[in-house]
Amino acid sequence: MRWHYTRFLPIALMFALAMLTFYLERAVREEEHHPALRRHDPDYIVHNFTTISFNSAGVAESTLSAARMIHYPDDDSTELEAPRLARTMPEEPRMTVRADRGTLSSEGQEIFLYDNVRLVREAGAGGPEARLSTSFLHVVQPRSLARTDRPVLLEEPSRSLAGRGMEYYYDSGNLVLHADVRGRFEPGAAP
Repeated sequence: MRWHYTRFLPIALMFALAMLTFYLERAVREEEHHPALRRHDPDYIVHNFTTISFNSAGVAESTLSAARMIHYPDDDSTELEAPRLARTMPEEPRMTVRADRGTLSSEGQEIFLYDNVRLVREAGAGGPEARLSTSFLHVVQPRSLARTDRPVLLEEPSRSLAGRGMEYYYDSGNLVLHADVRGRFEPGAAP
């Protein structure tokens, strides 16, 4: 009995198509499980933008602005260049935070600020102007909280505090320094 290759050609072709289908199905499944394999390209870039948040009474509570905002759809991340956050609550001192760069959470409720972070609380309600500097600051807006795990320096006229790790609840004005706390108070300075 003689075998001709013409009899095996359709079977070999079907086997090759089955293997190709199997390979393509596995490749697609693997890409779904590894989103990092997707490209990290921005879907929009905004220059010199400003957003204002209002309370239920229509009063502006905070303003976020930046020289440039870049959004990436693959991980829903937002990068900010030269961000500036200003909190303006009625009958409270204005608070302004600046940094070289930052990122926003996907919901926009948390802001992560990096490099040359400066927080300034203006004088008011019987307290002097206060300046805080650090290299990283995490602002959680719904909790009125600014925190860091890095070294921080807080300066007011005639006094200063330094430490590592901080939580500042700006609604109540409570400041907690976690470690390596040092202070300088000039004699005769008003509290």
